[in-house]
Amino acid sequence: MTEKPARTLTGSHWGAGIAETVEGRLVAVHPHPADPNPSEINANIASSLNGRARVRRPAVRRGWLTGEGVRGRDSFVEVSWDDVLNLLAKELKRVRQDHGNEAIFAGSYGWSSAGRFHHAQSQLKRFLSGQGGFVRSEGNYSYNAALVLMPHIVGPFRMQVAQATRWQVIAKHTDLVVMFGGMAKRNTQVSDGGVAKHRMVDNLKACAESGVRFVNLSPLKTDAAEEIAAEWLPPKPGTDTAVMMGLAHTLLIEGLHDPDFLERYTVGFDKVAAYLRGEVDGVVKSAEWAAGVSGVPKDRILALAREMAAGRTMVTCAAALQRADYGEQPLWMTVTLAAMLGQIGLPGGGYTVGFGVNANIGNIERPFRWGALPQGKNRVSDFIPVAMISEMLLNPGASYKYNGETRTFPDIRMVWWAGGNPFHHHQDLRRLHTAFQRPETVIVNELNWTATARHADIVLPVAAAQERTDFGGGKSDNALVPMPASSAPVGEARVEFDIFADLADRMGDAETFTEGLSKDMWLKRIWSETQQAAKAAGESLPDWESFIQGDIVELHDPSPDQVFMAEFRKDPVVNPLQTPSGRIELYSQRIASFGLEDCAGHATWFAPRDVVAGLHPLYLISGQPGTRLHSQLDNGDFSRSHKVQGREPILIHPEDAAERGIAEGDVVELFNERGRCLAGARITDDIRKGCVFLWTGAWYDPDFNAPQERDRHGNPNALTHDFRTSSLTQSPASHSAMVEIQRFDGTVPPITVHEPPEFDAV
Repeated sequence: MTEKPARTLTGSHWGAGIAETVEGRLVAVHPHPADPNPSEINANIASSLNGRARVRRPAVRRGWLTGEGVRGRDSFVEVSWDDVLNLLAKELKRVRQDHGNEAIFAGSYGWSSAGRFHHAQSQLKRFLSGQGGFVRSEGNYSYNAALVLMPHIVGPFRMQVAQATRWQVIAKHTDLVVMFGGMAKRNTQVSDGGVAKHRMVDNLKACAESGVRFVNLSPLKTDAAEEIAAEWLPPKPGTDTAVMMGLAHTLLIEGLHDPDFLERYTVGFDKVAAYLRGEVDGVVKSAEWAAGVSGVPKDRILALAREMAAGRTMVTCAAALQRADYGEQPLWMTVTLAAMLGQIGLPGGGYTVGFGVNANIGNIERPFRWGALPQGKNRVSDFIPVAMISEMLLNPGASYKYNGETRTFPDIRMVWWAGGNPFHHHQDLRRLHTAFQRPETVIVNELNWTATARHADIVLPVAAAQERTDFGGGKSDNALVPMPASSAPVGEARVEFDIFADLADRMGDAETFTEGLSKDMWLKRIWSETQQAAKAAGESLPDWESFIQGDIVELHDPSPDQVFMAEFRKDPVVNPLQTPSGRIELYSQRIASFGLEDCAGHATWFAPRDVVAGLHPLYLISGQPGTRLHSQLDNGDFSRSHKVQGREPILIHPEDAAERGIAEGDVVELFNERGRCLAGARITDDIRKGCVFLWTGAWYDPDFNAPQERDRHGNPNALTHDFRTSSLTQSPASHSAMVEIQRFDGTVPPITVHEPPEFDAV
């Protein structure tokens, strides 16, 4: 007789859910009934965790054992946990003794579990901190340019995100929202650390119902939700800064800007005005000039500038715009344009960078900090900017500029990755493949045999969120989610805390890592810390046993009516910004003093590199998919159901498709001088002519026997360049690739990355 299904709560970055198990096996994760707009990504979980690509036993690359072979291409040997931990302990001791902890890189960028304790990077970094430290990465791929640039001109960016004007304020006070880069609804189903309720759709509906108008300046029409009926003005990719300058020039010459605001709250506008008038480089940044650069009609730019000045206007800049050549410039120009309108700090006016980057910005915020696993003190101070992995591995000892400093790349001998997939996040994957051949040892903790796992020497199978007990709490959410284990780990997968505890014991100092506590004791300790923080914030939380067996705990919203920079506007002397002047720096003397050719002292126009080179006719746009978070669980049923002949879909304008003889559902080949990949054609008027859109996150599946090691699956980073935005922030600039596309008429190769690699006998 079949056992009755069991149901338990679970949590993820895309929302809370109800895990269903039958006879101990996870069979589904259903939406939580309290979520008004639950994400469908939960439909990937059971099929991925039980899929053929699951890492089921510890494995070691055959070529690493024999001293030969190529990472990413070699077969593996499965071994016991005792053997792999002994091997790891020996290798870690060797690297530390021969090269020092400065030779260990544990950047480990990625989202991993939403749990507060079983967070892969925290576990790894705590362990390595106890072993003398490691080289880390700084920043993130999502909005790294803002993290480095914004402190110079406005103040810490993370503070700006937390203090973003709420959507309910916009619904009451705003006339017009002008969205540079759009505000894709698909992005708002996820949030770092989790989201208990998806509020964005309802809040946008409320704005539309109250009469707020939206303008979507994006090459992709669907970057604006249907609910807001936005006007679509599709610029050429990489030209948003030019459009903003055309708007700003119109405000300036027609006297529509606010000189009183600029005088009291900003510094350096005189230099910006001179640049807009063409006094610096001989180019007047007029609406006519902006139209020629961007393709947005001149008359619409002129009219839009007047509309923005005539009412309460919110200017938004998508995080995606900074992940392009000179990505600092649209950020800086967003602030400049909003400052010229003079509405910063007013309800519903001003600007926001990052609206729509996740589910919670502008919707909710946490009332206090949740408890978390302490990572210990890292005794190695060295780091690299997050998007410079290939440079670091390929150029040890080389110098580079970063945020006004000249730094030197470390000589890395060991790479340890946990909770992420650089062969998704990073740009120019063929170059990354080459770079990954350089370290002496690569270790990867993984659920599935992704390309990153296949580029490892030692692969450790780890338990998934549904296979261990934890609790969720989003970094910007107001809810705590019980996450009791719903099933046992698949195969020989283990909880990472237990893996590191056993390894620390072999290293001779288990106490440093565990502090004498089991994982259950750690969970209770972290929950106790969360209870104490709640009490200080006027909240009461249940005891651990009651909580973990109960439902979501929703807490108060700490600032439902917040307006970004309201206090600064009220009194800039009493409430100065954290900038050198205490005001908004439209011109930064500090940045100007760095003498950088690719980032001047004020917002500046630079044409994208691939456009200047002129080698290929189509702009490649890539973005977060609606079917998964980045590359997570790409082998899940929901993700695979949206593929075309097994490939990631690519959006193509009908005229571009007709010119190339491409029909709906065809397998197509994208190519440029950096690489090639296959994808599945979706033909639509929702994409600007001359552009193609390929979702990110298809597991990289290179065919090493094909031209340019062609990716079979549709990963856009097979085609992106590995240059940075600028030498100020050294951020990823992967949204600036140009490509050509053609119908693929050969035998379509099978996808191999959703299957396990080849295994050899011991």
